[in-house]
Amino acid sequence: MCGILGVINLKNNQEFDKNLFIEMNQTMNHRGPDGEGFFFQDIQKNKTNYLKKENSIYFEKEGKRVCYLAHKRLSIVDLDIKAAQPMISICENFVLTFNGEIYNHHELRNELVDKGHSFNTNHSDTEVVLNSFIEWGEKFVHKLRGMFAIALYNRKEDILYLIRDRIGIKPLYYTKSNDNFYFASEIKAIIKDKSIKKELNKKGLYDFLSFLTVPAPYTLFKDIFKIPAGHMLKIEKGVPTDLIEYWDVFDEVINLDKKTEDEIKKELINELQESVSLRMGADVPVGVFLSGGVDSSINASLFSKLRKSPVSSFSVGYENDDKLSSYKNEFVYARLIAKSLNSDYHENSLTQQMLLDFIPDLIHFQDEPIADPVCFPVYEVSKLAKSHNVTVCQVGEGSDELFWGYKRWKVYYYLDQVNSIPFLGILKKIVFFLLSKTKYRSSMSFELLRRAVDNEPIFWSGAEAFTEQQKRKLLSKQFLDEIGDYSSYSIIKEYRKKFEAKSKDPSFVNWMAYADLKLRLPELLLMRVDKMSMAVSLEARVPFLDHKFVSFAMSIPSKLKTKKGISKYILKKAFEGILPNEIIYRKKQGFGAPVHDWFLDKLGENAKKSIKETNNKTNYFDNEYLNNLFETNQGVQAWYLYNYSEWLKKNIN
Repeated sequence: MCGILGVINLKNNQEFDKNLFIEMNQTMNHRGPDGEGFFFQDIQKNKTNYLKKENSIYFEKEGKRVCYLAHKRLSIVDLDIKAAQPMISICENFVLTFNGEIYNHHELRNELVDKGHSFNTNHSDTEVVLNSFIEWGEKFVHKLRGMFAIALYNRKEDILYLIRDRIGIKPLYYTKSNDNFYFASEIKAIIKDKSIKKELNKKGLYDFLSFLTVPAPYTLFKDIFKIPAGHMLKIEKGVPTDLIEYWDVFDEVINLDKKTEDEIKKELINELQESVSLRMGADVPVGVFLSGGVDSSINASLFSKLRKSPVSSFSVGYENDDKLSSYKNEFVYARLIAKSLNSDYHENSLTQQMLLDFIPDLIHFQDEPIADPVCFPVYEVSKLAKSHNVTVCQVGEGSDELFWGYKRWKVYYYLDQVNSIPFLGILKKIVFFLLSKTKYRSSMSFELLRRAVDNEPIFWSGAEAFTEQQKRKLLSKQFLDEIGDYSSYSIIKEYRKKFEAKSKDPSFVNWMAYADLKLRLPELLLMRVDKMSMAVSLEARVPFLDHKFVSFAMSIPSKLKTKKGISKYILKKAFEGILPNEIIYRKKQGFGAPVHDWFLDKLGENAKKSIKETNNKTNYFDNEYLNNLFETNQGVQAWYLYNYSEWLKKNIN
């Protein structure tokens, strides 16, 4: 796990400031405190005065084009300096810098050795990636099982490959400016170059107000982009290609219709156990986040079973939760499962003041707003693990998307069932017309009715902040005039086209899973995990999102994901007898933060001041709407705007 950075000249006729490039890399020290490396290729070799540090490497080469690559290292696998990056192939034609972990690297190494490849490292997954490309070319990515953001430069052919993993666990940002192409694990590394303009992407803000994040390939910066999950981008002889999708959720689904429920349960356990086992591999201590919910408990249980020794587990909650209306601690369940597994368990209680103190760092580490307030507890549980000398933790993201784990999905499902009744078409239009004349036109219920009337899928995302009507009231006339009739449906429409073209089982349950696997999961949930864990130099691994397990889960018939009124039916049934029933069948709560309660206190005061100050300068929001937001104590929606306003003050001049 680490941070990567690169600059390649598009015109092939100018140098780049090496000292600036080194400074850009330093912005990601938190992602890789254990070492750093640089590769400088100039048209003519031009020696710099870079002072080599301990645990660092440095290369200067002459080539066809100016291409600089850098790396910040968090040592996880093969701690030897020989495994450091950027790594150059033995033939010196290929250079690699990558962020992530390849879990099947031992298997691939053996296959490559059989094909005649030599290795300089003991068991580095980096060298396996490099030799895999040399052996299989662009198709090498299909051999990799893991999480990754890869930058690989073919010096001989003058082609730079940028690749984001199938699910989108690792981020990779890019931009073009001053005849250069920049890329990095974090935006802050790119904008360290002051010549790069930092302008607001206004359509991105409009989408952010829907989805709590900006859908890939866009960001909240106008001309800075991110590679979507399962995509690659090439710069061939100085010319960037269009984004290329190399993997989709439905590419590897199989037919399980003829298998019994018991057979599927057994296969599910085996597939997930293999995924957990692969993610245990490291040359540093590994632990688990343990909330006491089903997903984290499954992780901890399989981990303990496979290692046969106490696993370090970590949980956070909130001080005086008995006084909170919006969140109750799950410590009692976390302690229960920890005790049953004989886990080395640690917990910490968080306070409002801790969040207030953290907000400047939150904005810094997020890069662009990730409006989910769960960023705060994710950071704190990561910090707790790191304080106990753990460098890698397994986390439970992805299970809810794969197994229909969200309570609100049931509501959407039943609404879709009703919406499918043919004779209700005229009635829907009548009710829609009547409600459009009332105060209810800004409600989510009205928005769902509008989608039904307009033949749009009623489910857009598992995270929706403001409806289309609410946004039209929140945003100022000046702002709306600039974006015209733009709608966030344009994002959903493209996902829906792909879903209808690729899904062999186009059920509404599968649509909800697909939509969230494309949008909410990679750009919101996984980014909050990546940014907050890496803020304390901790690697987070996601067993439920192994691409082979995802393909298996998406192959399970929809009727087994919810049955007899039980969400996650097949997953829960599979782990009966492995986990206590009081864990499996407890009421789902979800990882959260009590921002509603805290907005009635100092957090709300700070947010109101910040949002008003920002809006006085930009005039993007309607002041009357903002006042009503605070008067009616809409703390969660106010948090979204607070996160944005603090980001704007820090990043947009």
